[in-house]
Amino acid sequence: MSADRAPAALWPSLLAPEQQGDDALCAVSAEGVRVRFADGRELLCGTSGLWNTNLGYGNRAIADAVAAAVRDASYLSVFRYENSYARRAADALVELCGDTYGRVLFSTSGGAANDLVMKVARLYHALRGNARRKVVVGLRGSYHGLTYGGFALTGDDLGQGVYGVDQRLVRHVTPNDPDELATLLGRQGGRIAAVVVEPVLGSGAIPLTDAYVSALLRLRDEYGFLLVADEVATGFGRTGSFFASQRWPRMPDLLIASKGLTNGTMPAAAVVVSTEVAEVFTASGAVLAHGETQAGTPATCAAILATIDEMRRLDAVAAGRRLSALLDTGLDRLVAERPDVTEATGAGCFRALRLSGPDGLPLPQTEVPAVVAAIRAAGAIVHPGPHGIQLFPALTYTPDELTELFDRIRAGLSAHAARAATSGAAPGGATA
Repeated sequence: MSADRAPAALWPSLLAPEQQGDDALCAVSAEGVRVRFADGRELLCGTSGLWNTNLGYGNRAIADAVAAAVRDASYLSVFRYENSYARRAADALVELCGDTYGRVLFSTSGGAANDLVMKVARLYHALRGNARRKVVVGLRGSYHGLTYGGFALTGDDLGQGVYGVDQRLVRHVTPNDPDELATLLGRQGGRIAAVVVEPVLGSGAIPLTDAYVSALLRLRDEYGFLLVADEVATGFGRTGSFFASQRWPRMPDLLIASKGLTNGTMPAAAVVVSTEVAEVFTASGAVLAHGETQAGTPATCAAILATIDEMRRLDAVAAGRRLSALLDTGLDRLVAERPDVTEATGAGCFRALRLSGPDGLPLPQTEVPAVVAAIRAAGAIVHPGPHGIQLFPALTYTPDELTELFDRIRAGLSAHAARAATSGAAPGGATA
């Protein structure tokens, strides 16, 4: 944005003021795995939008289902009422998630759904006579959204203190360290309502180990907290099964779905609740104090139903597993051939690259936006991650499209390295 003109009306999220108003960052349309921008360029999307267009952009079956629902039912809510679309979508999600589950609460985003989960967990324990159980535990490095509840639970420091986010009833422990969690539970187990985990931590694409999951399940039995799988990002085929927690020895008490839930077409989330937990509310006649105007609407639920149908028609989970194997090969090759690519992490189609600077140290976080911009200039969209970039290709990527993505990443990394060498940039972005 030019310094001599006022900013436009749109105030975009997480975009620096000097970048706002740039046509190179203003998308106008998308189809398949490509996005067109106002400056005339078409870029290959390596992130499935914000990890949510798992089937690619422009799926006609989902679009037609949404259009029909808007035309035939306009707006109907699940606020002091029900609607038939929401009933069908809830039934479909319970069937999809398995026998453990019996009820579905609809929300509008992953962050709002995390807020909702915290309410469910605290009221659940209060109804069972344990009103002291209000503490919710998350993992360091986790991401659960930027609403006030989800922001409090998010394990990265994103300025929570500046915004006055209340974290007095939240604790964070190191992922894949069962001893630290056990120590916390030993001290405060009688106060802990829930432990919320991402099966793969979203910020750094760090999978939970099998040993850690086993420990979570064992500690749940011992201490009685509710175990929540935040599958906002890992759900709908992203890591090799419909939900990542379906590969756990036993299922979590609550499961959150969002991003891929409508293939990114609608602001939607769902909290799928185990029959055992739901029965506590039913038996007591309790009313949960939560409601969102746009949750569970006909258009949203039509998109959910159509997305589930399309996932099955396209055999998208199996397609994602095939793409994951190709990602393994391509990422290993990239690490082997480029000294600035130090590590690839993640699972399935949920990956991250760790980068280093010329000094061999982790790439300073201040340099990551320049890498992202260089890859964008080379023709692909990626998102920043801790000391590197994140890759979340659509499950429908072809092998040729994946080859193209790696080519564009290589070109962007090379351009960034050459620019840094020419400018004499020192580690941390300072001038040598």
